Amino acid sequence: MSKTTAPWWKSATAYQIYPRSFCDSNGDGIGDIPGIISKLDYLADLEVGFIWLSPVYRSPMADNGYDISDYQDIAPEFGTLDDFDRLASEARDRGIGIVMDLVVNHTSDEHAWFVDARSGRQADKRDFYIWRDPAADGGPPNDMQSFFGGPAWTLDDSTGQYYLHLFDRKQPDLNWENPALRAEIWSMMNWWLDRGIAGFRMDVIDLIGKDIDRGILADGPRLHEYLQEMHRETLAGRDVVTVGEAWSATPENALLYAGRDRSELSMVFQFEHVSQQWDEKLGKWKPKPFDLVALKRTLNKWQAALAEDGWNSLFWGNHDLPRAVSKYGDDQQYRVESAKMLATVLHLMKGTPYIYQGEEFGMTNAVYTEIGQFRDVETLNYYELQVAAGISPQDFIAGANANGRDNARTPVQWSDAPQAGFSSGTPWIDVNPNYTRINAQQACLDPASIHAHYRRLVQLRKELPLIVDGDYQPWLEAHPQLFAYSRHLDGQTLSVVANFGATGLQLDVPPGMQVSGQALIGNYSSRERIGPQLSLEPYEAFAILS
Repeated sequence: MSKTTAPWWKSATAYQIYPRSFCDSNGDGIGDIPGIISKLDYLADLEVGFIWLSPVYRSPMADNGYDISDYQDIAPEFGTLDDFDRLASEARDRGIGIVMDLVVNHTSDEHAWFVDARSGRQADKRDFYIWRDPAADGGPPNDMQSFFGGPAWTLDDSTGQYYLHLFDRKQPDLNWENPALRAEIWSMMNWWLDRGIAGFRMDVIDLIGKDIDRGILADGPRLHEYLQEMHRETLAGRDVVTVGEAWSATPENALLYAGRDRSELSMVFQFEHVSQQWDEKLGKWKPKPFDLVALKRTLNKWQAALAEDGWNSLFWGNHDLPRAVSKYGDDQQYRVESAKMLATVLHLMKGTPYIYQGEEFGMTNAVYTEIGQFRDVETLNYYELQVAAGISPQDFIAGANANGRDNARTPVQWSDAPQAGFSSGTPWIDVNPNYTRINAQQACLDPASIHAHYRRLVQLRKELPLIVDGDYQPWLEAHPQLFAYSRHLDGQTLSVVANFGATGLQLDVPPGMQVSGQALIGNYSSRERIGPQLSLEPYEAFAILS
C-alpha cells in the first residue's frame, strides 16, 4: 500500500459478531465458529470490510469469554484452531478481515499464569497479577468496588493476600508494570497476527495503566507508554486495524490514543454518548429520558475534535448495550423507519461505522419479566445488590430491559423457523419471540427492508470519498427533534437530515443549508432538494449529494 493511500479501514464498514449468539452449527444451543463460516456469504453480500469477533478463546465462561484461560486456543464450544484458521481464510477470500478481541486487562482465574501465581508468594508468575496484604482488620486493602458490583478484592486463602479484579472475581487483573508479562502479551499478539488476522479490538484498554495505590484506574501514568511499546513490538509495519475500548476517552485525550504520529491505535471506542443517558447514582439501571440535543452535542463535539487527526468509531450498539432501534428509535410502530434513520445518521458521518449483529435488519430489545430469564453476570450481580438496597425487583428488571447487556445477546434471528433458525437445539438464552416477523431471511427478500438500506450505506462509503474524508458541519444543533449535518470535499456537498421523532416536522431551513442535487438515500420518497421550508415524516431521514 502506498503512503498516499488512506488506510483500508477508513472506507470499510465493520460488523461485530458475538459468537455465542450468532449461529449454532451443531445443535448444542451455543453459536460457534462453523456457524459463522456458514454465514460468510451473507456478510459478503452486505459488503462489510472486517468482522470484530468477540472472544472465542478457551475460557470457563464466567463472563461469556471475556475471562480467558488460554489466549492461544479456542473454547471447545466454539470450535478448534483449525476452525478458526478456516474462518480467517474463507473470510479473506471474500475480502473480509477478522479482528480479534484482545482482553489483556485481566485473565481468567483458571489461566495457567494465575494458577501458578496463587501457588505461593514466591511463584514465578506471582507478579503477573496485583496482590495486596489485608487491611489491619483482615479485610480488603481498600474499599475499591468492582465494575460488576461488590468489592474489587478477593482473598486468596492459600497465600493470605488479596488479588485485584475490577470485574468478576474470576477475572483477576494483570500487572502491566511487569515487563515479563508484557513480553508474554506481545508474543501472543504476534502469534495471532502471524495467523493472518486483520487486527485487534482491545477490551477496556484504558485500564491497563492503572495505579492502584494512587487510586487511578483509567488513563494511568504509564498507559500510553505501554501502548507505544505494544505498537513497536507487535503492530509496527503491519497493515492492520486497532480499536481501543476506552470508557474514559474524552475529546481532549483521544488523540493520545489515535493521533497519526502517536504510534498507538487506529481509533478508540468512546462512550460519552452512551453514559450521558444514565442516572448519576444508579447508572444504566435507571436510564434518563432520551435527549437528542445532548446526543448531538456529544457526537458533533467528537466529529470536531478528530476532524484533522485521529479517527472516530461510529456505533449505536454492541454486545454490552441495548438494541439501537429500541434505545434511540421506535421499535414498535416505526421500527423500520427509525432503524433506517439511525443507520443513515451514523453511516454518513466521518469515521468507521460498526454494525452489531442483527442491527442490520432491526432486531429489538428483549422484554423479560423475571430475573431468572437473564444470563449476564453483571445484571445478576447488580440485581442482588440493588434489591438488597431497597430497589424493587420490578423497577430493576425494567431498567435491565432498557439497558441490560442481555438485550444484545439474544440469538440472531435468521428466519421464522423454530428458535429463529439460530439452533436446532435449545439456545443458551431465550430467543426474542418477535423472530417470526423480524428476521434476516425476510429482510433479504424485501428490497425496501432495513437490510437493503444498510447494504446501500455500506456501498456508498466505498464509492464516495466524500463520506470517508469530507469535512463535517452540523446544523440546527439546538433543535430538539432534528439531526442535520453536511459533509464537504472537493466542491461536493452531502447534506443529511433526520427526524428523531414519531411526529411529523416542519421547519424553516437555514440559508446555508439549502441545497438541491442527487437523492442519495432515504427512508420515504425520494428527495432532491432542501429548503427554504422543509416538511418531514415521522423518523424520516435522507441524504442529498450536490
